[in-house]
Amino acid sequence: MDGTDSKVNLDSIPLFALNVTVRKKLGLYLNPKHTVAADWTAVAETMGFSYLEIKNFEASRNPTKAVLDDWAARNSEASVGKLVSILEEVERKDIVEDLQPLIDEDVRKYLETLKKKAEPPVQVPEVDSCVPRTPERSGLTVDDVPGGIPEMFDAFICYCQSDFEFVLEMIKELEQTEYNLKLCVFDRNVLPGSCVWTITSELIERRCKRMVVVISDEYLDSDACDFQTKFALSLCPGARSKRLIPVIYKSMTKPFPSILRFLTVCDYTRPCTQAWFWVRLAKALSLP
Repeated sequence: MDGTDSKVNLDSIPLFALNVTVRKKLGLYLNPKHTVAADWTAVAETMGFSYLEIKNFEASRNPTKAVLDDWAARNSEASVGKLVSILEEVERKDIVEDLQPLIDEDVRKYLETLKKKAEPPVQVPEVDSCVPRTPERSGLTVDDVPGGIPEMFDAFICYCQSDFEFVLEMIKELEQTEYNLKLCVFDRNVLPGSCVWTITSELIERRCKRMVVVISDEYLDSDACDFQTKFALSLCPGARSKRLIPVIYKSMTKPFPSILRFLTVCDYTRPCTQAWFWVRLAKALSLP
């Protein structure tokens, strides 16, 4: 790509590095049915989706987005470079050329974020701990001790502000009971004054064993929740480590996110299973 460092291998850049603008423009190009140019169905087929899976995507309001999300969730090799190769393979170089400046900018931002997260060697007279003591790993949360071992959590809670009442109930049921779990709730545990994206990725990747995703109509419109979910999925393609746990606590009018449809859901809206809800969730979070 002309606008990025020529040494950057786009195959090493995960798909979640692409921001909303690029994804929307991809939809504008690929969602309409064309008689000549390849559309989203050709892209999906090249990605390896079956005929029945492609037919299911047709029900989505934005099939291109659904295909990209599902592809990233199930394929550990899903990357910006692979997507560009697929677009070129289906003879949509026009899309690549048009979106190149935006893709380059997203890749640049992603690499800058990685650079900020990099942990330079810390020169100390005596090594007394195997845990790196760097600014990125200490001083992020309320109970962090400066220069000490970073605070660790059983789960990071991904939620939007309109669902905060349920998060408070989650704290009561999982922390203040015999389960004695430790949850990372951004509004409660994170200190103000640092980059939101850097802190979030640090907490999800290194401080929390799992992530609970509170699904709602509002969640689907949240850029922060979208980033957190896709970042966590990029760490465990196919959920091999059982890292993500989707939770539904109220009825929804919008479709369940396709990116999470392969995961078992903890559903609070079903009266017949409500009695087991907190037990199931607590046991899932207590697994090693």
